[in-house]
Amino acid sequence: MSFIVKLPESVVSCRNLVGGEWVVPREASHLDVHSPYTGGIIGQVPLTAPDGVAQVVEAAKAAVPGWRATPLRERTALMARFRALLEANMERLAHLAASEAGKTVAEARAGVLKGLEVCDFALSVQNLDTGGAMEVSRGITCEFRREPLGVVAGITPFNFPAMVPLWMFPLAVTLGNAFVLKPSEKVPLTACVLGELMVEAGFPRGVFSVVHGGRETVQALVENPDVRALAFVGSTAVARRVYADASAQGKRVLALGGAKNHLIVVPDADESFTAQSVLDSFTGCAGQRCMAASVLLAVGDVQRILDDVVERASRLELGGGMGAIIDRASLERLEAGIATAERAGARVLVDGRGKKPAGEPWAGGYWLGPTILDGVRPEMEAAQRELFGPVLSIVRVPTLSAALEVENASPYGNAASVFTTNGAVAQAVVEGSRVGMVGVNVGVPVPREPFSFGGVADSKFGHGDITGASGVDFWTDLKKVTRKWTARTDGSWMS
Repeated sequence: MSFIVKLPESVVSCRNLVGGEWVVPREASHLDVHSPYTGGIIGQVPLTAPDGVAQVVEAAKAAVPGWRATPLRERTALMARFRALLEANMERLAHLAASEAGKTVAEARAGVLKGLEVCDFALSVQNLDTGGAMEVSRGITCEFRREPLGVVAGITPFNFPAMVPLWMFPLAVTLGNAFVLKPSEKVPLTACVLGELMVEAGFPRGVFSVVHGGRETVQALVENPDVRALAFVGSTAVARRVYADASAQGKRVLALGGAKNHLIVVPDADESFTAQSVLDSFTGCAGQRCMAASVLLAVGDVQRILDDVVERASRLELGGGMGAIIDRASLERLEAGIATAERAGARVLVDGRGKKPAGEPWAGGYWLGPTILDGVRPEMEAAQRELFGPVLSIVRVPTLSAALEVENASPYGNAASVFTTNGAVAQAVVEGSRVGMVGVNVGVPVPREPFSFGGVADSKFGHGDITGASGVDFWTDLKKVTRKWTARTDGSWMS
């Protein structure tokens, strides 16, 4: 084999991190955790009932007064320790995340590296966000200062077991909040290691918690009156529901949903560079990421580039070049989506169905090779619905205006990219795309810190973004203070 994933040597039993202690929740049922690589059981995860969620939140609430009173510089010092531990445990986290999410080890490692970027931004807050004060009238000053919210929570998806939690809690905790992480029940193992590292870094008990479970656990967090804010990443349907339910409870909510990202390829694009970028975009993480391209809008005669994409996709090795699908249900859904596209008239240029890496134990895993559909019309399901897998639909359009029309007709608004060597074409797409993130000759236009991550329309419910300066705003309130100490003879309107 050309790839090696170190699967856990024994079945891992996950527990909740409550008040700094690892606890088995009472009266909780359990789910088996399967590795997408083999289909075998690598862990067990408890489904925490509402009473168990209340226990976690209560421990977090108890930590809030002392933690918010801790000077920012001291909180930052603990986050610096955590960052060092994160870096030291890079390979352990990468293999664990790969084994439970189906990523390649390189992709899982990249997720941890992105998390390190967010930690770096959190460490910089003490220097970047100093508040502000000025004399606004004679003898009167106004100032603002940031205040933590209290207990906050993050609900994270299966596709990035390390990265998405690290989008959230380094900043939230450094700003003085107590954070409760509810990871996907499909990938709980990495979250447990993150909890171990937070404890080892020396964070006070209850400042960081982990609670495992499914829908009932999420609902209990949504309804708990002591949870002041919720961040969510997942499908649009669930994001919309979490946003509606949590905001109705008076909570601050930012819920990132799904996507249907478009790559616009024009005739002047560089052939080799574009073909590899397209391949990387729709096959990276086996297409199981909200930034994956799923529709290629071919403007005019770009056949040479499409032929190159097809040739590269046909040679991509499963396991080494692309990982596995998260579970059997997702694999069956993807295969059904390909069949539906065929029946609607699409041509399958590259068919990944039935492909698997050679040998045991990989044959028992959930695999789908790169799949390319041509002749897809804008109204077809393959062009409209988020399939969430390594499936690329080619929609042929005559002009750039027609491409933008197709792109902007999507209810999603996550990301779009254009491949061109013409600055005017690039600018037309930057200005004309109604999405939150645009790439020019970048197939996966994820902003780097301190630039924030987030889409618009049906790709995001709530205001602001989840990282960068928007993240600082999300996890804090602004307190404004107006002072007057002595009477003045030279009055003003504020006198």
